[in-house]
Amino acid sequence: MLYESIDTAAINDEDLPWVPFSPYSDEVFIKYIKCDPVRGETITLLKAPAGTTLPRHYHTGTVIVYTVKGGWKYLEHDWISKPGGVVFETAGTSHTPVALKEYGDEIITLNITQGDLLYYDENDNICAIENWKSGVQRYRAFCEAQGIEAKDITSFSA
Repeated sequence: MLYESIDTAAINDEDLPWVPFSPYSDEVFIKYIKCDPVRGETITLLKAPAGTTLPRHYHTGTVIVYTVKGGWKYLEHDWISKPGGVVFETAGTSHTPVALKEYGDEIITLNITQGDLLYYDENDNICAIENWKSGVQRYRAFCEAQGIEAKDITSFSA
């Protein structure tokens, strides 16, 4: 198949469920838009209540985060990302995300993640690895448990 024959796809986020980001938090939700096994990339929306701190993680690839709602930061940095803010995270960096209460009741971010996210416990041991494959597994398990027909979030078409 040539790239010219791949049709443009439009994905409506209302057609996709918010999936709990278990086992890390039952209050944080992920909406999996695309999980690309070819590029090792995920495109997601993340929703978390203000005041939430997510586990520290390490990036094996780059991450671009666009803030849709609320405000958030990393414990390791002084900046704050508010609606319209774009954060570029280089491969080889680690951070601890915090959803800030002074910017509303929740945050929503659009995330384009390449490679793996390595999550650390309080003793600096890797306790989990998140990537396109774990995203597909979490999404399919959620859809099955809820009786929702899962979409093919790995394909290039809608």
